[in-house]
Amino acid sequence: MLRHETLDKMTALKLFGMVFSLKEQLGSSEYAELNFEERVGLMVDAEWTDREQRKLGRRLKAAELRHPASLENVNFQAPRGLNREKVMGLGSCRWIAERQNLLITGPTGIGKSFLTCAFVERACRRGFTGLYVRAPRLIHELAVSRGDGSYARLLSRLAKLDLLAVDDWLLHPLKESERRDVMEIIEERAERGSMLIASQLPVKSWHAAIGDPNQADAICDRLLHRAHKIQLDGRSLRDTNLEPKPSESDASTDKGSRPTVSP
Repeated sequence: MLRHETLDKMTALKLFGMVFSLKEQLGSSEYAELNFEERVGLMVDAEWTDREQRKLGRRLKAAELRHPASLENVNFQAPRGLNREKVMGLGSCRWIAERQNLLITGPTGIGKSFLTCAFVERACRRGFTGLYVRAPRLIHELAVSRGDGSYARLLSRLAKLDLLAVDDWLLHPLKESERRDVMEIIEERAERGSMLIASQLPVKSWHAAIGDPNQADAICDRLLHRAHKIQLDGRSLRDTNLEPKPSESDASTDKGSRPTVSP
């Protein structure tokens, strides 16, 4: 009876990892030889792991990834100029800790969105907060927030992210109001968090697409400052049936399960 009361109280305290570990210990004789400190240590370890996994789940859900991507599933065999050593080096997320930016450019269908989501996923696994969003949607949400009075809150939320990943950057030239909103986001995040920008346009064409020379100078200066660059080139992966696939040689060293990528 006391055992059930203890389990109920632990559950009420949301010590789910410890509950699982205690039930496992009570149901197996192999733990009988362990002393009290060792058995308590196992329960604490189980609780810590459970909480870390739940926090990771919340970060991944909040990131709103477009693809269930991970760096372990990136296809390095496709001829598109993707360097494994550079990608895995960036996978350490040191650039996020140092509040630097990452720019990914290349033609449509080359795998920019998948790679972008993979970097956000890795950031979440390393304990950083992140968000994936397409530029057209972000611009729309900013315009709507101006109308409903939530503009300041949205800017504040975006500014607090460790990593903001913007895909489909500059699909069309920016209008005046769009330039102003983009500038607000970048200014709010300057030296406070990292940005990952994925675009079909080469970096040298960004200035003209942004429009106003003064705002273009300010935006490009902040994005390019201490930025890492990945330039992709080649045939569309969609056309060649070379979508990213899991690779045994890219086995993860991170803790936790990995999402599966469908070809």
